[in-house]
Amino acid sequence: MTPRRDPSATASRRPRHGRTRAGAVATVLATAAMLAGCAADAPRPGRSDAPTVSAPAAPSASATASVAPSEPAEGSTALVPDGTAADNLALFTEVAERVWASDRRPEGRAYVDALVAAGFDKAAMQVTEDLSTVGNPAESLQFSVLWGDECLVGQVGPDIGEAVTRVLPALEEGTMCLVGETRPIDW
Repeated sequence: MTPRRDPSATASRRPRHGRTRAGAVATVLATAAMLAGCAADAPRPGRSDAPTVSAPAAPSASATASVAPSEPAEGSTALVPDGTAADNLALFTEVAERVWASDRRPEGRAYVDALVAAGFDKAAMQVTEDLSTVGNPAESLQFSVLWGDECLVGQVGPDIGEAVTRVLPALEEGTMCLVGETRPIDW
């Protein structure tokens, strides 16, 4: 005679549809929130849609070696000072990918210097620390440029595998791009 199984024991091994539906709903809501954040916001009174763009500074040779040429490479994208963040995403991405491909990939300063050399405003930038609180290389490095009410945001790191860039809404009523502690850009 075969022992009968307790139906409650079998049911506990099956996935509960309520949990599956809740997970799907949470995923849909999170995706919708991310997509809504990518939509262009209307300009606020008293704010410009584009930041002040300074002339490219002349960074030191050591700061830009093999990362940011003083002139854009042939076929590269140009800065659109009167454009939107989306208009400048291609250049921002190109710069991030160029630094990521260099030997200076783990240095936040390299991204800032290369973006400045491409014409982005250093005063509108944020960058996270190169090292963790215990002195290890950061697992993820983020950098951004505030552009009107939006942000050009980049993220790189060994676990990411490539430079990832996005246009995201600005935070703190349009005054910043990155949450958490960032390092001073004082060079």
